[in-house]
Amino acid sequence: MSGAAWHARVACGPEVGAGFLVSGRRLLTCAHVVRWSRDAAVTVSFPGRRELGELSATVAVHGGWRGGAADPGDLAVLELEREVPLAPAVFAPPGAERTAPVPELVAYGFPKGYDEGMLASYRAVPGPLISNEWVQLEALTGHGQPLAAGFSGAAVTLADGTVVGMVSAVAGARDVRVGRMLPVEVMARYWPELGELVPTPGHRSDARRRLYALVRRAEETGLVCDPNRLYVSAMDDFAPPPPEGGFASLREAAAYVQWEVPEPDAVARFADRLEERLEGSRPASPRPARWSPIVVEIDHSGAGADQVTVEVSAYRDGRRRPVGSRRMARGAVRSFVQERIDEAFTHLDPGAEELITFVLPREWLNEPVAHWACSEDDPTPLGCAYPLVVTDRHRHRSGRLRHQLRKRWRKLGVSTGETLHRVDCGTRERPAGLRRRLRDDAELAGFAAAPPEAREHFEVGLNLPVPVLLWPRVGCPGDGHDGACSGTAFLDRLAVSVAGVPPSD
Repeated sequence: MSGAAWHARVACGPEVGAGFLVSGRRLLTCAHVVRWSRDAAVTVSFPGRRELGELSATVAVHGGWRGGAADPGDLAVLELEREVPLAPAVFAPPGAERTAPVPELVAYGFPKGYDEGMLASYRAVPGPLISNEWVQLEALTGHGQPLAAGFSGAAVTLADGTVVGMVSAVAGARDVRVGRMLPVEVMARYWPELGELVPTPGHRSDARRRLYALVRRAEETGLVCDPNRLYVSAMDDFAPPPPEGGFASLREAAAYVQWEVPEPDAVARFADRLEERLEGSRPASPRPARWSPIVVEIDHSGAGADQVTVEVSAYRDGRRRPVGSRRMARGAVRSFVQERIDEAFTHLDPGAEELITFVLPREWLNEPVAHWACSEDDPTPLGCAYPLVVTDRHRHRSGRLRHQLRKRWRKLGVSTGETLHRVDCGTRERPAGLRRRLRDDAELAGFAAAPPEAREHFEVGLNLPVPVLLWPRVGCPGDGHDGACSGTAFLDRLAVSVAGVPPSD
């Protein structure tokens, strides 16, 4: 016990359970262990250091548990009357309890008649979390100490003593060999401060420590900062949106970045943005614009060759806000889109960098949507009034391509511009050869002819995760033309225009 004196016995009214120290004055236990804390004293003792005696404690944080056996949030943070001279528990990375080969897990609890404690040996059942909340535990053998009453709140540890979770539901009379555990990532959901203590695969420990140091500084100085806007400004377009209802605090947002955003640089980037707010300064170096897109999706309706479905949406704080959707004849699309785009602007944040994105069927890709007027009263082309891009509907919907493009765009986040991969007029390169050339690391592909004239080669680019495809809407018709090649001239000018320009721009 000398190396794990942080195991604690917790008593409150008729309830006896376990807990474990996570700082000099705070420990974790189950909310149901201290359910009577309004009417009864909470006392804590450490069997490994009996000379410390019984200490009184108060409930500092409650996870929201409401009293039912299947209710979520069965976690409480207790604050001791004074600090204790004990090293706190150390946490294992999330998921360590279910990594093959599934390890033996040990819990230290206090069943009736054993005030000094007992050990129980279990293993985690592989698979998804039960109700996105619990890991199921099963006994390793048919004999030995079950997870009986008195084990609630006990730390569940690996062989090296690191904590992977907390016992939250113990065995009943009919089945004494199963139980449930709150894994560390779920515990952090109810107490975000825990995120600072838990190593997270994919995020550097120094970045995590810096982030939480900045969060503490923001809390101490009373920084006025909207955590939802800070999150959106720091994340790229492929990060998950904020949770339903948003973040109630900076600490919640920081924990969300740590647990829910897999990008390795996400924690550091969020910390950078928070530090900028704390310093009251602008970024030291330019950052790519954080676009707020208005998305126009056009697709075949299935009701006839001339009938399409058009849907317009706006995005704010990472959330999609539908503006309008209708099935119509192709000739009516432009006026409908003009009206809905104008309405979509009312849904954007006032300071947002607007971007209009058209998601089009493949045969529409060369449609001159950038030349459509802003409205019947304003003849300014959309592409002159706002940044505008088009994307192929298949690329937009394909899970495979979106995943590959997401990885490619993350890599391009630090790019200062790369070579344009040219597909020249009358090229003799076979589509298979072009596929090999573009497959690995191409950022920009430029075509000398419009998609209808370079169909085979253009489809190679669409079906590979090439982030940016560029082409002339009109011009060189392909083989057999006379005189100077307008497609070659286009690519020559294009190569100069994009040299040194980050693909995100």
